[in-house]
Amino acid sequence: MEGIAIATQRHILILVENLPVPFDRRVWQEARALAGAGHAVSVICPAGKGHLKSYEVLDGVHIYRHLLREARSTKGYLREYATALFHQMRLSLRARRRQRIDAIQACNPPDLLFSVALVHKLLFGTRFVFDHHDLCPELYVAKFGRKDILYKAMCLFERLTFRAADASIATNEVFRELAVSRGGMAPDRVTVVKSYPEAEKFRRTEPDPALKARARHLVGYVGIMGPQDGVASLVEAMAELRRRGRDDMHCVIIGEGPELSRLRNLSRELGLEEAITFTGYLRGTPLLRHLSALDVGVIPDPPNAFNDKLSMNKVFEYMMLGLPIVQFALGQATREAGQAALVASEHSPQALADAIVRLVDDPGRRARMSAFGLETARREFQWSVEEAKYLAAYRAVLHQEPELHDERDHPASRPAAGAEALSSVPFLPARRNRAG
Repeated sequence: MEGIAIATQRHILILVENLPVPFDRRVWQEARALAGAGHAVSVICPAGKGHLKSYEVLDGVHIYRHLLREARSTKGYLREYATALFHQMRLSLRARRRQRIDAIQACNPPDLLFSVALVHKLLFGTRFVFDHHDLCPELYVAKFGRKDILYKAMCLFERLTFRAADASIATNEVFRELAVSRGGMAPDRVTVVKSYPEAEKFRRTEPDPALKARARHLVGYVGIMGPQDGVASLVEAMAELRRRGRDDMHCVIIGEGPELSRLRNLSRELGLEEAITFTGYLRGTPLLRHLSALDVGVIPDPPNAFNDKLSMNKVFEYMMLGLPIVQFALGQATREAGQAALVASEHSPQALADAIVRLVDDPGRRARMSAFGLETARREFQWSVEEAKYLAAYRAVLHQEPELHDERDHPASRPAAGAEALSSVPFLPARRNRAG
């Protein structure tokens, strides 16, 4: 039973459109951090990845889920986003009936969820926090290869999201700079919170013996498989290695996504049924046992304006497990991986195959890269530090809230809250950046 509560805690609602919770590790860590700090927390997200209940409470977090069909075309995305916005608005009002909402956090993509938060902001004075996961304009170009009217719409939605936000959570320093320069956010309203796994839960374990028996050397990938993730390059690199007679290598591809079916077909067409294992979605101990069996972790994402700026979860995950990395020339990933990564000479399956061979045939270099990754992760990849920054950002946002009151009071009795909300509505004159 959801029940109806008069707010004795701050209630924070998190909106996620592209992944279910708790599958989305970053969002789940944030939700649990807020709950652990004494806040009431609700999450609205799509169902999927084994999380199909329309409503449940996990670790004190109220999770509302809705059905959503994943898009595969431009028209499909329009339908997906329209459906998602309808469900997010409907369920946000349901969550508000349970308890007054003090802040709404929208996690992109897409940059349309601000419209749900804006309704609550205007009617109830609810604060809006933008958790900036992806660069949607660049993501659109990476997926569709064009800058058309929909690209211009993406740019507009991004600007409106930043203009409506009381605070922004950035996944790295590049995103923080874009929030200030492109989004017009005041620097003191943008906080960098990196997506590090929790070290006590993400560590090397006993490798899966069935995988170790497949070949002398194992390379692998973990993550979502969309058009922008470049996993086809890894499949084609394995075909190149087989043409070179390197049947001592096996590839393990872990995860799901809209490209998975096409990648399986490509593997069959290239005669790689014995060279590649597609595991599907794994979590917990099975995931760690598969990753612990690998000799090399691959990041096949192509260099472009989108991928170049991303902090990729797999960089942190590979390094925390001591996996040396092969990748293409990606700015942010290269900076974060440092000496734990070998960068391919060019963006091609052949160059990726060359880099894999160089690492596989040089155990001494792999050992040095592994040690660097483990030491860097031990020293820097501390979720507890990021969690503290995240909670501090919320303290700053919630400090601006009006006094707590019974949500059953009619909104019209709170004109000050509505007037305050209007000061940051995106349709009013822009706020100036406060650099000093």
